[in-house]
Amino acid sequence: MHIEAIIASDIPWQAQALCAQTGGDFFFPEPGSSVREAKRICGLCESRAACLEYALAHDERFGVWGGLSEKERLQLRRTPDSK
Repeated sequence: MHIEAIIASDIPWQAQALCAQTGGDFFFPEPGSSVREAKRICGLCESRAACLEYALAHDERFGVWGGLSEKERLQLRRTPDSK
């Protein structure tokens, strides 16, 4: 099995992201848990656009990325105007 390691230099925005300073619990909650706090933190983050772009480009399926939940990102990918 091949697993790619993500190195901070590969995604420079991540070091500046508020989630890196907050911890993953907010951004990867248990199923059925609220993502409200994660979205609030994302709303304050200067890296939000880069984070969302990364999540969409890498088909991230879990957690809150760029202020959007899994379902919201899936909806965005399905929107004909999103490309």
